[in-house]
Amino acid sequence: MIRHLLKLIWNKKKAHALLLVEIWAAFMVLFGLTSLIVINVRNYNQPLGFEYENAWAVLLNNNQDTTQVAEKIQRILDRVEAFPEVEAATRMSGNFPFSANTSNNRIDYGKRKTLADFFTTDENFAKTLNIPVVAGRWFRNADSVGKYTPIVLNRKAKDELFGDENPLGRVLSDRYKVFGVVNTFKSKGEYMSDNPAVFELMDAKSAWHSTLLIRVKPGTDAAFEAKMVKAVTTMVDDWSVEVNYLTDSRKNRHNLTLVPVIIFGIVSSFLLINVALGLFGVLNLSIARRRGEIGLRRALGATGSGISSQFIGEIWVLATFGLLIGFLFALQFPLMNVFDVEAGIYLTAIALSTVVIYGLVTACALFPSRQAALIQPAVALHEE
Repeated sequence: MIRHLLKLIWNKKKAHALLLVEIWAAFMVLFGLTSLIVINVRNYNQPLGFEYENAWAVLLNNNQDTTQVAEKIQRILDRVEAFPEVEAATRMSGNFPFSANTSNNRIDYGKRKTLADFFTTDENFAKTLNIPVVAGRWFRNADSVGKYTPIVLNRKAKDELFGDENPLGRVLSDRYKVFGVVNTFKSKGEYMSDNPAVFELMDAKSAWHSTLLIRVKPGTDAAFEAKMVKAVTTMVDDWSVEVNYLTDSRKNRHNLTLVPVIIFGIVSSFLLINVALGLFGVLNLSIARRRGEIGLRRALGATGSGISSQFIGEIWVLATFGLLIGFLFALQFPLMNVFDVEAGIYLTAIALSTVVIYGLVTACALFPSRQAALIQPAVALHEE
């Protein structure tokens, strides 16, 4: 039966060439779409590593003021912490959670190296974002006394640099000393992959880090925001203040992540509709041209289900040819480790795309094949 179906497809290879290309193109677009979906679903199921509810980012801009900037930032932080609506406050670099800013650098331990996201913070950062420390402790300002800069690693950075070794007290890149380890920290949102992260203790005298993160009490509204901004601008002339709610910044990051998925989904849907229409038309035309053949087979004893199965089998063989071409391209992604994505994600995407293509061609073949099964032999042979 399979050999017969292969001969039928091969004898009509010119007529089916465009349909094969459409199936291949639809598979490749589906492969890209399902890869994005699998990656995002996997990332979303991993813990974020911190709490963003009721957290605000207060961005300070000193504009043209260059006099005692660090001291003024510290006074502002002290004033903000004094408000009864504020539960905790911290000072950090500009790459606060869900922001567009990034800062990364290579860090090494012996022969092991990794590219990590760096966050410059103070001793209250973990408290403000409720980050649990799973090993050691969070650094304190008193730890700055010494030769090395205190740091805390996330688990991803710890695994890449130390494996199963204990990282506490170890020195990295001849300048950092590890004080603790946290679990995950996905600063760009749930859809971000768990990248290596390093938190280093801020130099209190530095004027470059002018972002404050605060955790306010539940129910705190814009009225307090206005009061806080007025208090800050009263303390420092010609400074500007911008407040970002982390919940709003998180939504913006999610929208940016989901846009490529939506675009791929639209393109994929368009191609799948074209493939479905093409298959439907090919099957209807094939049935119209082969009514005599169908009538003769029915007269010789073929059942309606046998006729229907033949047409479904033909379309499966046609889809298989198109998928085999797609496999040759798609399998290069896990083999060559494209985009540094795990091979299992690509293989899962290939499997899902294959199921969708076979499901599509089967759905398109059901109605025409049932129509072929209903052809009566006497009517078909009389027409011939």
